[in-house]
Amino acid sequence: MVTILGIESSCDDTSAAIIQDEYVMSNIISSQDVHKAYGGVVPELASRAHQQNIIPVVDLAIKKAGISKNDINAIAFTKGPGLLGSLMVGLSFAKGFALAQNIPLIEVNHLQGHILSQFIKEKNKENSSPEFPFLCLLVSGGHTQLVIVKSYLEMEIIGQTIDDAAGEAFDKCAKVIGLPYPGGPLIDNLAKKGNPDSFKFSKPKIDNFNYSFSGLKTSFLYFIRDNYAIDKQFVEKNKNDLCASLQKTIIDILLEKLIFASNKTNIKNITIAGGVAANSGLRNALCTESEKHCWKINLPELKYTTDNAAMIAITAYYKYLEKQFANLDVSPKARLKI
Repeated sequence: MVTILGIESSCDDTSAAIIQDEYVMSNIISSQDVHKAYGGVVPELASRAHQQNIIPVVDLAIKKAGISKNDINAIAFTKGPGLLGSLMVGLSFAKGFALAQNIPLIEVNHLQGHILSQFIKEKNKENSSPEFPFLCLLVSGGHTQLVIVKSYLEMEIIGQTIDDAAGEAFDKCAKVIGLPYPGGPLIDNLAKKGNPDSFKFSKPKIDNFNYSFSGLKTSFLYFIRDNYAIDKQFVEKNKNDLCASLQKTIIDILLEKLIFASNKTNIKNITIAGGVAANSGLRNALCTESEKHCWKINLPELKYTTDNAAMIAITAYYKYLEKQFANLDVSPKARLKI
């Protein structure tokens, strides 16, 4: 049995998880509420909070898994992409733990972890995972990519955003209409009460499989500005419809390229990953499109869509089997491609 301790600290969540042969034994996440007051993540505050949280979070993960630290075969950490200070906290702890326990150190790409979260298994439960090769739409606050996943450790990016990410568009547009951070989940909830065809917003025309969301943000901002000048209560009167229309526009943009990529690559196994993969509108639209295009889809569990250490540990498990270990002089990378 291979037991992996995973550490995730790329942004504002401190997380530790124990994986044993693909099965999650514990997955502890400590979130930071301090950033809500600033409308976004403050890097310095995030790294300080990680320093306070990491030891108790790891201790709880080990206890909840019902093991001792001597049972751990390797420790994994997020190398990047992410906030450099936050990444450094996780890496420093992982290095110290690896040295103290004399076990291998495994570096994990955060984005790769999101994709491989599809393979996390839980005991006493029916588990499903996609078949290789599959096409993954990776959507989060910082990234929007189309990835062909050929095996656990072989992936190819065929399309990505040329400017802003889909998750960022959700959050920034939410801020425009007065919603607190993070705005994506709030838009999702309000959209359920609104009419998605009430308003129309800009959809960019980008070549190949790439995305763009900066034009949509600008279109939304100007639309709100112009209508606010006419009616100061416009946003309050139409908040549900605005959220529904915005969400529909973002989902249409995402799925248009996903359909195009599936047709061009002839890949019918489809998945989504990343924080925006929790969006109910996107999940419902994907199910609808799967019937039209004969896709075999795999939707990740909601608890594994956001940043968590279980996805880092499961990725490390496959790297452990291939003996892909990191040296102790490894350093974090704020920008890192799959």
